[in-house]
Amino acid sequence: MLKKILLSCFLLFYTILLSQEMKKGFTYLETGKYLQAASFFEHILTEHPTNKTARLCYGRAVGLEGDSQKAVSIFTDLKKQYPLDFEIKLNYAESLLWDKQYTTAEHFYKDLITENATSFPAVLGYANTLSNLKKYDNALSYINQALRIQNGNPNALNSRKYIRLGYANQLSQNKKYEKAINLLKANLKDLPNDKDTKINLANIYLITNDLANAKKTYTSIASSATDSIIALNGLALVAHKELKDKNALSISSQSNTKVAQYLSNKDLHLSTKERYVQALLWNRKYTTAAIEIEKLATLYPNTIRVQSLQATHGMYTSNFKKSLQNYSSILEKQPNSFDGNLGIANAYQATGNDKKSYQYIFKTLNYFNQQPDAEKLLQTLKKTHTPWIQQKTAFTFDNGNNESISAALYTTIPLSTKTEVSASYTNRTTKNTTSNIKATTNNFSLGLSYRLNGKLAITSKLGASKSNAITNDYTQWTGEVKLKTKPFKLQNLEVGYQRELQNFNADLIDREIVMNNYFLNYNLNTNFNLGWYTQYIFTDQTDGNMRNLLFTSLYYKIFHRPIIKAGINYQTITFKNSVPTIYFSPKKFHVVEVFADLISKQTGNWSYAANAAAGYQFIENDPASKTFRLEGKLGYQFTDRFSANTYAKHSNIASATAAGFQFTEFGLLLKWYFTKKPLFDKKILALDGE
Repeated sequence: MLKKILLSCFLLFYTILLSQEMKKGFTYLETGKYLQAASFFEHILTEHPTNKTARLCYGRAVGLEGDSQKAVSIFTDLKKQYPLDFEIKLNYAESLLWDKQYTTAEHFYKDLITENATSFPAVLGYANTLSNLKKYDNALSYINQALRIQNGNPNALNSRKYIRLGYANQLSQNKKYEKAINLLKANLKDLPNDKDTKINLANIYLITNDLANAKKTYTSIASSATDSIIALNGLALVAHKELKDKNALSISSQSNTKVAQYLSNKDLHLSTKERYVQALLWNRKYTTAAIEIEKLATLYPNTIRVQSLQATHGMYTSNFKKSLQNYSSILEKQPNSFDGNLGIANAYQATGNDKKSYQYIFKTLNYFNQQPDAEKLLQTLKKTHTPWIQQKTAFTFDNGNNESISAALYTTIPLSTKTEVSASYTNRTTKNTTSNIKATTNNFSLGLSYRLNGKLAITSKLGASKSNAITNDYTQWTGEVKLKTKPFKLQNLEVGYQRELQNFNADLIDREIVMNNYFLNYNLNTNFNLGWYTQYIFTDQTDGNMRNLLFTSLYYKIFHRPIIKAGINYQTITFKNSVPTIYFSPKKFHVVEVFADLISKQTGNWSYAANAAAGYQFIENDPASKTFRLEGKLGYQFTDRFSANTYAKHSNIASATAAGFQFTEFGLLLKWYFTKKPLFDKKILALDGE
């Protein structure tokens, strides 16, 4: 008996001494010095290899230091040796979390809670496991249960914050914005100044276009020097969404100046520089933006975020080849990159490779389910390939007492991303109210378009025109073939042939004059708002006459929202034979005019456009006469598939009559996408699996 008592006393004394010896290791664990803790307990275990506490602490140290597999192995052995020890079970469950074995951890924690429903670490661990599995609703329920067990526990409060953040993000992806906002507001009740929550809340306000609340939220973030920079970056984006790009650049310039002293804070510095470059691009300051990007490329070589800026610069400057190269490089490094996948989808669409664009939109949506920008691009792309029909009704009259009423139907049916067919039918009745002479024409045509690639497309039409005039009823074939190219960046060139009839008035229809037009259209854009358009047409007519027409326009974009451009037009026409008693056919004709165009981007359901021009025309050797043109359009989008546009135009530029001519037209256009999606939608969706 005495020996047993002495042995028990010795073991107790030994345990106390060992416990005192391990205090230093406990301190390492508590203060987050896991490498030192692992080394310390490893040394303890060389002398006391079976000590349960040392083994447990060693397992925690190596797991928290990063070797999760080793930690799982240690706790697995301990669990086998001490199957009823609840603390070891808790540590084993936590090691599964470190090793990202979330499904296994979920089942194990569930058993632990069944065993002890009031265990705070078990309930907390289960909540965190559910959160990692994105089962946020249940995770929120269990984290609230943990806080009922230990009210105000900082670890549980921190877990609840991130559960709510994850849940809010999931809800916003599923477009349940109000519920997501309520979750984030609940976070702010616990943590009134939490920056992460406010940034997430502001992002949802941006997505829902609640710019006033987005502005308030970003402003409230500015509680410190660095946070004020984050706030300014957000406010610059809000200004851009408000279509106030100059204000966005001004705000971003402030944050760009402030961040100079925080170069060591890489994320803040790079984020601020990104916003500054974006603001420069929004304001079309492409050269300055390129210089800033080069500086970032030196500071952060081969960084995905910098490559994304290089690609974005290429998109803004129409250097799509550069953008494709950068986006491809991003995806080689990070296949699930949002900027890489959606960016390259936009780039492929811009270059006319719609099939590739579809592929990368689907990849984006696979990685980022229901992402609004990707869904918007998909909707836009599908609409360009959805069959539509348009009806146009127009009433025209001039000061030569000619009137006409026309009704036309046009339809386009895309068969693939490259091929589409079209058809049109027009009925036009012309009448001279003085002579009471009438004529009617019925035109029908079929067309086929094929886009070889983003730089080359061919369109063709073949049709017939049946005319019933004063003394002559006849049918003539009509047609057009056109080659569209983009020879260089920001340039468009069209060359082609068109066969049509002179049909301005009843008398010309009666004469059955066929016009064989050979034409060239060239348009040059620049990155500094200047543009130049030129059209040349050579016409060989069946009445033996020939015409040369040259029109050129130099213009400058003054504003971009709405688009306002102004410039100078010049036009000259010469005919081989002058037959003024039949139709306007001067041997010398010149027009010089200044003009202004206003084109709105659709705001809500409404759109509008206006054009005005004034100048002088010179006919033969007659004195110059004043010219003017006016045109206005107003459109309304009733649904995604149906829209209406009305227009009116008036001009006094000489045409089929002599000088002094005035011409007015009113019209209505109705457009309907008669299917909800492209005819080849199943083939498009098949790309989703590629």
